[in-house]
Amino acid sequence: MSETHVDAVGVTDARTAHQDLHSAQGALRGEHPGRSRNPVVKVADLAWLEFEKPDLDRAEVFARDFGFGIAARTERELWLRGTFAGSPCAVIRRGRTSRFISPAFRAAERADVDRLARATGTAVRDADVPGGGRVVDLLDPSGTPVRVVHCGEELPALPGQQPLPLNSGTDHRRVNATQRPPREPSRIQRLGHVVLETRVFARSLDWYLDTLGMIVSDFLFLDGQRDRGPTMAFIRCDQGSVAVDHHTLAMHLGPGTGYVHSAYQVTDLDSIAAGGEYLRERGYKRSWGIGRHIQGSQLFDYWRDPDHLMLEHFADGDLFSCDVEPGWAPMSSSGLAQWGPPATRDFLGAGPSPQRVRDVVQALRGDNEMDASRLLGLLKATNS
Repeated sequence: MSETHVDAVGVTDARTAHQDLHSAQGALRGEHPGRSRNPVVKVADLAWLEFEKPDLDRAEVFARDFGFGIAARTERELWLRGTFAGSPCAVIRRGRTSRFISPAFRAAERADVDRLARATGTAVRDADVPGGGRVVDLLDPSGTPVRVVHCGEELPALPGQQPLPLNSGTDHRRVNATQRPPREPSRIQRLGHVVLETRVFARSLDWYLDTLGMIVSDFLFLDGQRDRGPTMAFIRCDQGSVAVDHHTLAMHLGPGTGYVHSAYQVTDLDSIAAGGEYLRERGYKRSWGIGRHIQGSQLFDYWRDPDHLMLEHFADGDLFSCDVEPGWAPMSSSGLAQWGPPATRDFLGAGPSPQRVRDVVQALRGDNEMDASRLLGLLKATNS
């Protein structure tokens, strides 16, 4: 465990990272350790996300309004990017319906792709991404396709939005100058994380830890059901002493399977707020925000695209090294944010819909981790 301390630049002791709003407490004896003893590989980060949509022109309009750059465009594909150097953020392929297809994780080394292929009995193929590369296609226990890719050429950096200089107390960085953040799209810097729902949470969690070498930053559990194990995990990549995003993948138990939302980093709070006004003026629907999370600490703002998929602008997230052990806290809607408006029913997925009813019926009848007690616990958490 690290022996670092809090200093003038905000380096936090790994021993105390969970001793505040971040988490109620650590693990109890015998609870999930939040990491694998001997993973197949350790992925370095998310590379991109893959979607299908029937109207690429409409998808491009929203993408530009949300703050993406265009890395490449063909008749059948739209590659979106941020201003940072690296891989694209997302690819949207022409399809019959609007849907999420898969996350693609970035392998630290080319040999990791080959090692995964041998361990899982799959094949390595050429990656269909600008710049090329090699990729292996996997399937997680929920049935969600997962790709691990080692990219060839990376995209170069683009000019980005600069953070506004702020006056704070007696620290006067701005004198004889006004603040006028431009009313323009929040310029995306990079892909941050993706959130998935699963009916087989425990099996899926162990698969990501054992196969991709990810580690848990925080567990959430249902009130009165902690002895049954966690029902949500915020999971980060393990780059040893290098501090990385609090979560690259978040996953929670639920009656459905698949995509919940994806999150993209922007410069600062002004970028989030001014970009949000830009989206609102163009008729897009805010799902929830603006606020600051507890797990991850990000400033956040959630929006729906024209096909009702949820995307998040975020800034100022936590960075953890491998020293930080998982925190444990009860799951509740009020526990999602330190400040901001209450979580909306739209964000929580609590609004009644024919699809949600079908998901619940199918989950309760299926061979999975959803039962009446779990369902009631999730409903209680949504309203607490």
